[in-house]
Amino acid sequence: MEKIRLGIIGYGNMGTGHAKNIIEGKCPEIELAAVADINPDRLKAAKEELPETTALFADAEKMMDSGLIDAVHIAIPHYDHPRYAIMGLGKGLHVMVEKPAGVYTKQVREMNAEAEKHPELTFGMMFNQRTNCVYRKMKELVGNGTIGDLKRVNWIITDWYRTQSYYDSGAWRATWSGEGGGVLLNQCPHQLDLFQWICGLPVLVDAHLQFGKWHDIEVEDDVTAYVEFENGATGCFITTTGDAPGTNRFEVTGTKGTLICENDKLILKKLEVDEREWCRTEKRGFAAPPVTVSEVETDGKNEQHSGVLNAFAAHILRGEPLVAGGEEGIRGLTLSNAMHLSSFLGHPVRIPFDEELYYEELMKRVATSRRKTNVVANVERQ
Repeated sequence: MEKIRLGIIGYGNMGTGHAKNIIEGKCPEIELAAVADINPDRLKAAKEELPETTALFADAEKMMDSGLIDAVHIAIPHYDHPRYAIMGLGKGLHVMVEKPAGVYTKQVREMNAEAEKHPELTFGMMFNQRTNCVYRKMKELVGNGTIGDLKRVNWIITDWYRTQSYYDSGAWRATWSGEGGGVLLNQCPHQLDLFQWICGLPVLVDAHLQFGKWHDIEVEDDVTAYVEFENGATGCFITTTGDAPGTNRFEVTGTKGTLICENDKLILKKLEVDEREWCRTEKRGFAAPPVTVSEVETDGKNEQHSGVLNAFAAHILRGEPLVAGGEEGIRGLTLSNAMHLSSFLGHPVRIPFDEELYYEELMKRVATSRRKTNVVANVERQ
């Protein structure tokens, strides 16, 4: 096999982007063999935009059974990610899943269990932000002890501004039944993944979510969450789709310094002495340890979606490393579910949490969910 024959399920915002990358030659070891979508208008667009060699299907399972593809990329609404991943794996196909892995950890755990039955198949997650040189460098510096033991993590990411028109562009958007959540499930899965990938998964979450605060939607569009880590470190995660202009600042503080990621730059404030040692031994009550401030050099690479797909193909063809294994999708979702559950219950929750309880609380909201009728098509693809 020289090229991976890929089938994409869902020719929407993400599916079209991946298809474009492939046909523009950004993924040289992948052939776009097929696309499946239940929406006739999207299939019509695919017929106009894609090469004649790309087969089109109105049914994803028929595409999987066609013999035309070796791998499937799942780029449809969140609830169906595990369902089609399980189906694809069961049919002997390699699987790439768009973020988030699913809506609730219980269903993603079932997906991961199916993947374990097929070690011969490649299972990947589209965590394209892990390709960003800044975040890769942050993970390296936190992991190798450059900033010492973790003390505090703060991420304020409020540059997700969305208008009401965005939310009205799909009947499933920003509904409990269609999307399963708001800013945490749609905009922030990458950041929640990076949060735990770089700093580890917290053990306690106390979250305050506001539902439809800035928009006419039923899910959260404003989040302030406090977390605690196993070693006693604390953190905050703040996000919204209602602030303009917004901020994106990720700050990680350890006993030996602080990393600040903002405006595509990584700044290191390195202490000359570990703060814990300084605190115990310094005789001057107001003296802070000396600090050196520098911009961290990175390799400059940020391959994003095409980089994830290229690694996916390389793993299938030659066993090279994935950007993110599919089984890792449950970790960021665990953090998201914990935030929702804390807000639902009105008190902190510990990780691991009761997954059945979360599912029950989510289904209560699904039962009263409303689908929008004032849908506006063709919102900008972003």
